[in-house]
Amino acid sequence: MPRTLIVSNRLPTKVLRTDDGLTFQPSEGGLATGLGSIYRQGDNLWIGWPGLFVQDEGEEQHIKDELRDDNMAPVFLTEDEIRDFYEGFSNSTLWPTFHYFSEFATYEQTHWEAYVAVNQKFCQAVLAQAGPEDTIWVHDYQLLLLPELLRQARPEATIGFFLHIPFPSQELIRVLPWRTELLRGMLGADLIGFHTFGYMRHFLSAVTHLLGLPAQNGQIETPNRSVRVDAFPMGIDYERYAQAAVSKEAQQHEAEYREALRDTRVILSIDRLDYTKGIAQRLRAFDLLLQRYPEWQGQVSLIMLVVPSRDQVPQYAALKEEIDELVGRLNAQYRTISWNPILYFYRSLPLEELTALYHLAEVALVTPMRDGMNLVAKEYIASKGDQRGVLILSERAGAARELSDALIINPTDMSQLAEAMHDALVMPEEEQQTRLSAMQALVKRYNVFSWTRLFMNQLAYTKMKQHTLATEMLDEATTTQLLADFRGASQRIILLDYDGTLVGFNPNPQRAEPDQELRLLLRSLTELPNTRVVIISGRDHQTLEKWLGHLPIDFIAEHGVWLRTAGGEWQLFGQLRADWKRDLRPVLELYVARTPGAFIEEKDYSLVWHYRRADTDLGIERARELMSHLSFMTANTDLQVMEGNKVLEIKNAGVNKGTAAARWIEQYPSDFMLALGDDRTDEDTFRALPPTAYSVRVGTGARSLARFNIGSPAQVRQLLRKLIG
Repeated sequence: MPRTLIVSNRLPTKVLRTDDGLTFQPSEGGLATGLGSIYRQGDNLWIGWPGLFVQDEGEEQHIKDELRDDNMAPVFLTEDEIRDFYEGFSNSTLWPTFHYFSEFATYEQTHWEAYVAVNQKFCQAVLAQAGPEDTIWVHDYQLLLLPELLRQARPEATIGFFLHIPFPSQELIRVLPWRTELLRGMLGADLIGFHTFGYMRHFLSAVTHLLGLPAQNGQIETPNRSVRVDAFPMGIDYERYAQAAVSKEAQQHEAEYREALRDTRVILSIDRLDYTKGIAQRLRAFDLLLQRYPEWQGQVSLIMLVVPSRDQVPQYAALKEEIDELVGRLNAQYRTISWNPILYFYRSLPLEELTALYHLAEVALVTPMRDGMNLVAKEYIASKGDQRGVLILSERAGAARELSDALIINPTDMSQLAEAMHDALVMPEEEQQTRLSAMQALVKRYNVFSWTRLFMNQLAYTKMKQHTLATEMLDEATTTQLLADFRGASQRIILLDYDGTLVGFNPNPQRAEPDQELRLLLRSLTELPNTRVVIISGRDHQTLEKWLGHLPIDFIAEHGVWLRTAGGEWQLFGQLRADWKRDLRPVLELYVARTPGAFIEEKDYSLVWHYRRADTDLGIERARELMSHLSFMTANTDLQVMEGNKVLEIKNAGVNKGTAAARWIEQYPSDFMLALGDDRTDEDTFRALPPTAYSVRVGTGARSLARFNIGSPAQVRQLLRKLIG
């Protein structure tokens, strides 16, 4: 039976070495809770690091045996790997960059090499477990390279990837020396998930700008297949927090807290020690609240729980020192015999104590400087069964995209944050209940189990759609059959597009002239007996004549406008007109003026607007505008507007590669036909061919009328060399 394999840096169980030997401690994290419904089923498996350095083979085997019983498989990492891969590249390069703290980022080649090596180690661990029908779901920033490594080993595998932290603007991704490798690594997945649409948009922009891949409506066309990108806001186990908050143990803790606090009102802050959380800013805003509204002195306390994290790292140690100093100063400044303004705890708390604090607090401060989602906000809402309380939430947390009934603030605006605390403390109970009720309904419905089901269902649907729409790859078996049919045919015709098929695209179209290898390859093809070679291109016939006119090949130029048999004269397809150019050229010139890098190419009977050299986003936007403009102007005329690879072309309607190819097929009957092309204009050629012809789409896994797909111009040349034998 097909299985599901979950892959993350850490397992949901942490192995600890104690005086009594090894102990196995379950994780309380939201991811472990949500995915428990998957990895514990049947023979499903969770693969990850157990959190312990192990050098003894006996210990390794003991850990494997213990974890196997709980559907887990460990990946053992060395101390050096954890230092360079995890503490180094993952948390000193990716973490600050992705959270917009690039000033803290380091760029060490040794850290990158360790990151690559550990991702490869994870890949081997997954391949050792995964069957051909299994689904693999990879998680988070420590394993960005893993999807592509798995894809290379298992091209047909079903692979999902989810990023649990923000994905930043492509301008920040550009800073990373290894940016293209990281993006390509993620694109090994079939479905890539983010918490918010904003992160998804940043990723699509980075892929378009840095890799040059087309992306539209959340779909990225890679050379081999379509990759789906979507937003899946992660939830929590709502019932777990709701029930824990009203348990006897939590109620007892809350009663003890209330007795100690007496009538003091409570603002709560809970976070892991991290510079992205905005903890110091909260303290300064609380200071400002007490200055502006002295009536809250003696009436309101800030309970601040900071969970220890990486406090040996310089930035974290400095942050800890800053927090300690701020707490000490503010308490010294405002404290009275009967009142502490800040109750500061540097430790973690068990669930019942945590939910008791959530339920007790009238106000929750969740104000990170940048956060992927932030589940603390949702935990607070789930714990407020009485629907009394106010959530103050940073606009830069992913949760702000969902929890619009919170008081949304800019975490760097101390004044706004102080005012939000005051507004929360004086908010009428009826309004509190209205806001909380709406947010509770949302958090309850979109819980972590809903998130898990939605992602897995979308992954299955994405894979099914790939199989339905994608053209079959020209694999070894098909190539062998193609060669046999070619050699057994009495008459053969080969139709070859030029740009994107025989040569790669060049920002300057006039620099895409054929190299010596291509000239020799085409000449060898024409020397084969009973073989007719046809270049069928959108290029103007003068350029094709200049580049390849000395070869005994046929030409279909300008998408079928100009025709020439080998050694013959150029002829027009039919009676065409070009007087329309004087009306439409000024429109194209206007869009050239508005789009730096765009230019116009004029052919005998068509005009082409190129935007390959323009800024990617601007070019796409202007192309949409121009397409709309031209479609309006050419309505009810004998002109048509064609969209190609970063070009728009206006030409006479009814003349295209397909009509010209049909003429060639009729005039030169063949029992073997091969056509290769890479873009929408070549679909007309594929449409004109009989079902027995070998039609091959080059470069993209998008839907095509072609029977087969091939990866690149380099692979096209390899295929043509095989024809020559």
